[in-house]
Amino acid sequence: MNASEKIKKNRISLTTQEKKVSANLALLFAVRMLGLFLLTPVFADAAKQLAGGDNLALVGFAIGAYGLTQAIMQIPFGMLSDKFGRRPIIVVGMALFIIGGIVCALSDSVTGVLIGRAIQGFGAVSAAITAWIADSTRPEVRTRAMSMVGASIGLSFAVSLVLSPLLVEWVGLSGLFWVISLLGFVCLLLATLLVPVVPMHDQAIASVSVKEVLKNDSLLRLNFGVFCLHFSLMALFVVLPSLFIHLGGITIGELWKVYLPVIVVALIVMIPAVFFIETRHYHKKALEICVAVLAGLLLLWSVMSLSFWASVAALLVFFVVFNVLEALQPSMVSRVTPPQHKGLALGLYNMFQAFGVAAGGAVGGLLAQHASIYVVFILAALLAATWFLVAKHMQALPKAN
Repeated sequence: MNASEKIKKNRISLTTQEKKVSANLALLFAVRMLGLFLLTPVFADAAKQLAGGDNLALVGFAIGAYGLTQAIMQIPFGMLSDKFGRRPIIVVGMALFIIGGIVCALSDSVTGVLIGRAIQGFGAVSAAITAWIADSTRPEVRTRAMSMVGASIGLSFAVSLVLSPLLVEWVGLSGLFWVISLLGFVCLLLATLLVPVVPMHDQAIASVSVKEVLKNDSLLRLNFGVFCLHFSLMALFVVLPSLFIHLGGITIGELWKVYLPVIVVALIVMIPAVFFIETRHYHKKALEICVAVLAGLLLLWSVMSLSFWASVAALLVFFVVFNVLEALQPSMVSRVTPPQHKGLALGLYNMFQAFGVAAGGAVGGLLAQHASIYVVFILAALLAATWFLVAKHMQALPKAN
């Protein structure tokens, strides 16, 4: 029996119920993240029509504002979901998301958008969603279920890159925020009507010591990794919209012509890559390779950023790597954490991701305002190089639990 046949023989399928819950929760997560991401690809340029829009530092803070409040609320919302149930907490979180979107839509200044985005971040339901998946799946298949959520984040950002410029062109910046609020309402419907309630895990997040999870060396390294990944993403998109508009001689509404082919090709490459990694358990080696490529790419991009086509090619490679890592890392978190700790561990993971969003937007904006865009690329490259060293010394992964 060859290796491929052994993998198929040992592979346990998800039940119909597990597939339904995992798919619907991944969809809910994807729609919510699409609502958060829609602003990112265009705001650095679209903000110029708002008061304070010429201040890139303030624009960067507005882009990443939801990340800070989301990071603060991840663990409290996860614990509240243990006490009151997953669905009620997600409903509360999505209500805050809708309110924040309306505040943004009615604002005529970047400061108003910053406040609205912060309100959206207070609805930090990522931990509750991932805990709901953990409640709904057996340990043997939980890795695959969790990786669906990870993949949904990359897919959401991919869709936002294409839709965002078109929406701003059609309905304006205010209209974009109304669309974002509508997506929040769609999430409310998904949470209340489509996802079935299942018994919660015997070991609640609130009864597990945070210190116990933080002692997990591999988890700490993965948390640092997701911070670096989303820091780089948000820092880059403080400068990329204006860079492509300037170099390509295009309008903000034509940015989709850059983003769409990049995203399509990146997804075509990413899907078989993730499948290959998962079935052959090459998680750690793939992580090291992806992060090394990311560090080298960002360093080269600081030199190539004067060329439109070189920047397009760099963006393509970036999103191939980003999508692979976004699907790979939650699966690795699930593998290195004991079953009774998964909800808390994924809550902490999401918290570090949110901190990366906030820090990337803020630091990227400050550097673009007071230094240059080249410094943004170099800083992201140095952070990725540090991440490579951290990932390289991570222990080998245990079998899926």
